[in-house]
Amino acid sequence: MNCDPACPVLSAGASLAENRFDLPLGYLRRVAAVDPEVDETKRNLLKLAAVAGVLGVGVGGAVGGAIQYVQPGMVGLSSYPRVQLIDLDGKPLTVTNVEAEYNVGTTDLLIFYYPLRNEPNFLLNLYPVNGSPPSSTNPGAANVPGGVGTYGSIVAYSAICQHLGCPAPALAWYPPAAPVVGQPLANLYCPQTPGGRVFYLHCSCHGSTYDAANSAANLTGPAVLPLPQVVLETDPSGNIFAVGENGPPVNGHLNTLQGDYGIGTSSQLTKETPVILCNIA
Repeated sequence: MNCDPACPVLSAGASLAENRFDLPLGYLRRVAAVDPEVDETKRNLLKLAAVAGVLGVGVGGAVGGAIQYVQPGMVGLSSYPRVQLIDLDGKPLTVTNVEAEYNVGTTDLLIFYYPLRNEPNFLLNLYPVNGSPPSSTNPGAANVPGGVGTYGSIVAYSAICQHLGCPAPALAWYPPAAPVVGQPLANLYCPQTPGGRVFYLHCSCHGSTYDAANSAANLTGPAVLPLPQVVLETDPSGNIFAVGENGPPVNGHLNTLQGDYGIGTSSQLTKETPVILCNIA
């Protein structure tokens, strides 16, 4: 075994042979490499730096973890725009056209988007099929809350269910059946008349129903909130505009104005076939 005379296991002035058994087997002796006098101030500073480094990594990790969950600025609008509604044929939607083309017995869903591109709404004309005033044998409604047009029967509601957000066509318009002499009035699709209503909006996902003639108030659950109602206005020429929304936020949105980009200055009707399932609670 060769060892430099400066080997720390050797006593000063002693040979390797004399120091071979100087320490018990397994015993280590700490030897100061430079200065046997330990500077406690330096030691404490080093400890403090080490602790700060650990904390820095921990806090940095926490901050980094928090940053990844910070949501970017939500897209949307700052206020409700005035949006002109466009008919299926691409022409401006007017009161005259609606009253001539659509009524309480219209079975297709008439959908337009407002105020955002991912917020569909129903357009409904609740006036009776033959243009006669509503009655027990000619179901329909006039002068409904928020209604516009000659009879105050044209309304619009969100087409997203307020329960778990099922959209049209799962949430659909259930029109009344044409009256049959000697038979009680009934819905065109289902025999149920929730709240005594023979026409209503119904969600086939879980059975929620809404009163189309009363601000889309709940008729049956599990939804507990009404559908948001689009505020409609007409100009002197009878053109129809969407200008706002009343009620709770559209389901799935913190507020109706945030969650996607605005629809623009106009919104055209589209036609959809309803999904009908008579699962009314």
